[in-house]
Amino acid sequence: MQVSVESTGALKRELKVTVPEERIAGEVKNRLQSLSKTTKIDGFRKGKVPITVIEKRYGQQVRQEVLGEVVQSSYYEALQQEKITPASSPKINPVDTDGKGLSYTAEFEVMPEVKLTSMDDLEIDKPECQISDDDFQKMVEVLRKQRTTLEEVQRESKTGDTLEIDFVGFIEDEPFEGGSAKDFKLELGQSKFIEGFEEGLVNKNNGDKVSLDLKFPDDYHQETVAGKPVRFEVEIKKILEPVLPELNDEFYEQFGVKEGGEEAFKKEVTNHMEKEAETAKRNRLRDAVMTKLFEKNPLDLPESLIHEEIHRLQHQYKEQLRSYGVDPDAQKDVVSDHSMFEEQAKKRVALQLIVMEIIRNEGLKADQSKVKDLIEKNAGNYEDPEMVKNWYYQEKDRLAEIEAVVLEDQVIDWVCENAKIKPVTLKFDDLMNNGQTA
Repeated sequence: MQVSVESTGALKRELKVTVPEERIAGEVKNRLQSLSKTTKIDGFRKGKVPITVIEKRYGQQVRQEVLGEVVQSSYYEALQQEKITPASSPKINPVDTDGKGLSYTAEFEVMPEVKLTSMDDLEIDKPECQISDDDFQKMVEVLRKQRTTLEEVQRESKTGDTLEIDFVGFIEDEPFEGGSAKDFKLELGQSKFIEGFEEGLVNKNNGDKVSLDLKFPDDYHQETVAGKPVRFEVEIKKILEPVLPELNDEFYEQFGVKEGGEEAFKKEVTNHMEKEAETAKRNRLRDAVMTKLFEKNPLDLPESLIHEEIHRLQHQYKEQLRSYGVDPDAQKDVVSDHSMFEEQAKKRVALQLIVMEIIRNEGLKADQSKVKDLIEKNAGNYEDPEMVKNWYYQEKDRLAEIEAVVLEDQVIDWVCENAKIKPVTLKFDDLMNNGQTA
């Protein structure tokens, strides 16, 4: 078998393969002989059909089958011979055969060579956070706001109140679709309606009827009314004032604190905040490590792998839309836009290759004790943890997913052990995605 390789791009290759006729003819002959022993043809006893008759009837079909199999087997033999690792399935160009052997070309992309930069060149910000009393007080206010109740008041409305209203919208003195509602609850100051609507309902009294002459924004999502003048007739039926719960035993019990009062409540909340902070710090560190690895290790990336990753991201986006109750078909133009996912796909493909190279270079293997811990942690979220643990261990693919997560964590740890680490102190509020307790 003759093999030659030609580079047609940074990662594109054209493999030319020639297989001698002897290999093909020999296999064809063996199959025809086997057929002659098992085939029944009128006029001949089973197993006594002359090879010339078998060849005339089945020769072309058998040869085509052999050619297909030889293309497949010789392709992989050629890859091994040339020590090539393909990144994509090959495009096999039409086979050229005239009974004198087999020749074909295969076009494909190869995996890039990953040359890792020295870890000494990586400076990584490592977040640190101590829960302060101020952080705790902010969190308490968040928890109180989450349990706010509304009480009807007899006074003028103000920002922060919730109004119960009936309203009808008119465009050119005609009601328009979607422009009216009854017993609608609107919190003033949230800017959920067009500009001027909420502002026009401040300093009003229960029972007031208010006429608001406004204009829809030019870029309003409902094209039929975008940019048009509109009049809303609004009746205020109730003014509801937000009331925060008192910090007492009844409030503490909602968080599982039945004894110990304020001190036990503070301990419970602080412990929960510390756990959240640990998770957030780890996520931030992971992002910082991955970003530095990506920036410091530029790669030529196979287009085929980028396209595969784009398709995965599109599928994930569709599932996310469905989880929000949105029909993906309604966002068809966005979902099908490859450019929306291209940069993210490139980064993910590059990082997969970089992480795999670190694992290979350092001989890292998933720490089975950590695999067990992660499975037990996941299983603990279900009613029957043992069933979930067995579910993971019964299928190699499921277990491999957990091992991949653990291996990635081990890569993060290895990078941090070998890179330059710069501690960065953050407030809890800044650590938790900028504003959890704001």
